[in-house]
Amino acid sequence: MAAVTSSTARSADVPAKVTQSDIDWRTRWFNAFCTLVLLVFAALWLIPLLWAGVTSLRPEAEIAANPSSWWTDNWTLEAYRSIFAMGDMQNWYLNSAVSSAIAAFLTVVVCSMAGFALSQTRFAGRRAFMALLVAGLLLPSEAIILPMFREFEALGLLNTYWALVLPIVACTPMVLVFSVFFSGLPKELSDSARADGAGWFRIYRQIYLPLSRPIISAVAIFSFVTSWNNFLWPLLVMTNTKMMTIPVGLVTVQSSFGIRYAQLMASAVLGALPLLIVFLVFQRRIVEGVATTGIDK
Repeated sequence: MAAVTSSTARSADVPAKVTQSDIDWRTRWFNAFCTLVLLVFAALWLIPLLWAGVTSLRPEAEIAANPSSWWTDNWTLEAYRSIFAMGDMQNWYLNSAVSSAIAAFLTVVVCSMAGFALSQTRFAGRRAFMALLVAGLLLPSEAIILPMFREFEALGLLNTYWALVLPIVACTPMVLVFSVFFSGLPKELSDSARADGAGWFRIYRQIYLPLSRPIISAVAIFSFVTSWNNFLWPLLVMTNTKMMTIPVGLVTVQSSFGIRYAQLMASAVLGALPLLIVFLVFQRRIVEGVATTGIDK
């Protein structure tokens, strides 16, 4: 009797095994919860965008009477016609596209070379240089706008593409991202190449760059988006209407409208539409880059 009692007590102390059905049930509930959270965040982003698109297609009189309505019987493109009539949209789009593409290309080249040098080579003052890079992250860009403006003015670069491109190229976070990524690659790659007589630039170009396609795509895309959305700096250095970018040009057009919601929403749609297309085309590259590098800008 005592033996039976002791065995029963031992069996009561042993936790019940988790069955496969319990695991499947928990997994389904977790997936459902994650899906719900994603849908909520997607709605927070999509609803304002959809409302802006709908509002830009409504007559101004109806918007003034009922701003929150999602429907109208008189759809019109008058807001877009007004913007194209009052602004030099073709040149603004061209300026934004050219400057953003050049900035993305040069950012990848310069930051990847700097990151490679910091991660693979050892030189005097390397730690101090890294400390200065990290300290630069604490300095807001607005604090150096005036010295940068005087510098570009002295060089005669105002109202040129270089005034838009060069400040984007010197991107400290991207240098650190490349440095961390290259540091994670096997050290034997560079050691073997060095033993075979390859120079540092050849190692960088033929070994490390081909292995860095996800991060190169991510850095290029985020640099393009950053340059496209840049407003304060182009507003200062681009005084010529023909050289303005989309954000600056649309603001100058909006200032002449007053409070006209259709034109304001049409301007927002025209400014965001190219970036939306870029995201849809390079969506897989963006996801791969974020997963690989942790970039979340």
